[in-house]
Amino acid sequence: MALKSIISQVYRKLFNLIAIMCPVRKHVVLFEAFNGKMPTDNPLYVYQALQAAHPDWHLVWGVKRQLLAEARRQYPQMTIIPRFSLQWLWVAPVAEFWVLNARLPYWLRKNSKTTYIQTWHGTPLKRLGIDIPNVSMPGTDTEQYRQNFTTESRRWDYLIAPNQFSKDIFRRAFDFHNQFLDYGYPRNDRLVNQAKDPQALAAIKQKIIGHKTGKVILYAPTWRDDYFIRKGMYKMNLPFSLSKVVNALGKDDVLIIRPHYLVAESINIHGFEAQVKVCVDEDIDDLYLISDLLITDYSSVMFDYAILNRPMLFYPYDLAHYQGDIRGFYFDYDKVPGPVVTNELDFVSALEQFLSQGNYPAYAAKMTAFRQQFTTWEKGTASERVVALMEAEANKKAVKVTEPS
Repeated sequence: MALKSIISQVYRKLFNLIAIMCPVRKHVVLFEAFNGKMPTDNPLYVYQALQAAHPDWHLVWGVKRQLLAEARRQYPQMTIIPRFSLQWLWVAPVAEFWVLNARLPYWLRKNSKTTYIQTWHGTPLKRLGIDIPNVSMPGTDTEQYRQNFTTESRRWDYLIAPNQFSKDIFRRAFDFHNQFLDYGYPRNDRLVNQAKDPQALAAIKQKIIGHKTGKVILYAPTWRDDYFIRKGMYKMNLPFSLSKVVNALGKDDVLIIRPHYLVAESINIHGFEAQVKVCVDEDIDDLYLISDLLITDYSSVMFDYAILNRPMLFYPYDLAHYQGDIRGFYFDYDKVPGPVVTNELDFVSALEQFLSQGNYPAYAAKMTAFRQQFTTWEKGTASERVVALMEAEANKKAVKVTEPS
């Protein structure tokens, strides 16, 4: 343990020494998503746009060692290196740009010539950053957590905001005083652009559900702590009877369940495979695009799905248990743009109403207000605008150029 600690300290000092002493390497860009998880979310869409515009730039993904093989298998065209490795040490402190959607460690020093673009990863529903009144996490306390958060946010040169609601919260919760990019989210460009493309939608639908021609219902609940049984074991119990739901569906309708990957295998759809699919590996945007109705509860998926202007049904079956959390939400849950049901009988009834009418007309005004508040910045051009910003930054920097090896 002592040796491991010494190596860690040496690594940190070496990283910061390189960041202080070395010039940035022109057109080198480090991408990361969710602290080294698989390439995904906003950074992935910026990567794709930048790769298309500048194939000569040196684009590098940092990924956790345990995910490295899978990441390279899924994205063989990418340069993917293990996070906090010697390779990462040679790239991160001297990259001209960082494009990330989550925080970096507090100890890490940014090269003064590196431009840090923080995309973040969603419109906030629950409190975050210094807005959290009491932090209960191993190894930290509320004061230390807030200090680490503001230390990180001061490194951000740019922060993408998907809407004014988020921008106002980010400014306060992150104590952010640099430049906002009021672009909408790069990951949502597809929702804006492909929703208008019948051929693209047909191809996605064929890939995921085959030849089904009826309505597609997407159930995407939030993670719950009581899914945990014991170390390495998780279980999700559906809050509705599959037989009752399938009986309500037409023969060509499909229910897609999008659970957290840890509980996917615990969901039993035996006997209903013809009309029920559990989709955990598919891109969530693909599921949005082919769905006619979203069923959720407290999940922030509601904000992205609203871009499509399609109906939503809210099934917070454990509402009483979560009342304390809901009072801590940024968004007034009473303003969600669809029916709110809390028991199976009302849930099936609301589902049947959608299946017969194709919408929830009584919630049209709420949907309009919701979309006005959360989706008006989504123009389908966010990725392109981030690339344009990076081009402008690269052109104006007076830095010593060293070519990447």
